Amino acid sequence: MKNADETSRDFRALLHSLRVWDGVHLPVFDPQTAPASPLPLFRAWLREAAEAGQPEPHTMSLATADADGRPSVRTVMLHDADDDGWHFGTHATSRKGRELAARPDAALGFYWQALGRQVRIEGQVSSGTPEATAADLHARSTGALAAALTGRMSEVLSSRAELASASQAAWSRAQAEPTATAPTWTLYALAATEVEFFQGDGKRQHVRLRYRREGGSWVRELLWP
Repeated sequence: MKNADETSRDFRALLHSLRVWDGVHLPVFDPQTAPASPLPLFRAWLREAAEAGQPEPHTMSLATADADGRPSVRTVMLHDADDDGWHFGTHATSRKGRELAARPDAALGFYWQALGRQVRIEGQVSSGTPEATAADLHARSTGALAAALTGRMSEVLSSRAELASASQAAWSRAQAEPTATAPTWTLYALAATEVEFFQGDGKRQHVRLRYRREGGSWVRELLWP
């Protein structure tokens, strides 16, 4: 049996043996061709990631912080991206919902390994209207509605059996009442103040294009990789 030092050495060796973008043909990104605002470029990159076979390209990391500045991060799904911002949903009573209520600044991160691309977004989050929240929830799958109806996100769970029972009841209700509402489920939108596009390069001459909100317009600037 290996001791702790051997286990640590083996783990480090594993990490050092892993390759980045191995076998991936990285596209060339010319920042001179980028549009004046970030939304059209983001939509194009997400579509290209999906067409390149990137699994679940609409998943993203959402970073929030509590009232004392302690950060937390998790993976959520993007519901839309439009002139109002980048949209996602969660329970207002969940950890991220509580943190957004206390400190509405947040950050999003997308990574599309199939193309060696990342997008990083920072801004302020606001909650949508009950009407917008309901429309978004009911436009999604029965499973999404069932998950919202199950509720109690981030609370301590006493047993898997309790979850199974609550989930089954929620699925039954979602199937019987496709327009059922989940009182704490909320649609949020992050209005970006900064959006960075990263295109990886095999020689590590990565392209980083940052859009920075200044007044009512966007400033574009390149960053050192």
